[in-house]
Amino acid sequence: MSRLFIELYLDEDIDVLAAELLRSRGFQVLTTQEANQRGASDADQLSYAARHGKAIVTHNRVHFEALAKEYATQGSSHYGIIIAVRRPIHELVRRLLQILNHAAADEMENQIRYI
Repeated sequence: MSRLFIELYLDEDIDVLAAELLRSRGFQVLTTQEANQRGASDADQLSYAARHGKAIVTHNRVHFEALAKEYATQGSSHYGIIIAVRRPIHELVRRLLQILNHAAADEMENQIRYI
């Protein structure tokens, strides 16, 4: 069964205010802190997101591009990687909302989006 809405997992570099702002608009968001994953490696963060069916949001382009390539090479799946340039929190949320309002969860599988 396909999923309509993207669920997000914010890595620890993303301000937790983003989660609150997105939740206020009805979206499912989990932070690294809430998941007790603070300090976990980037590989472990992506693995956690994949196991829980969530797209990860990060500022860490270099590591997550490499991890996406590794997943593709190994034939592993993830539910999306959203790489965000550091911006004021309201601009970051606005850009995330563009994805959340215009892409289905299935469209994010094994994809990288840049915002």
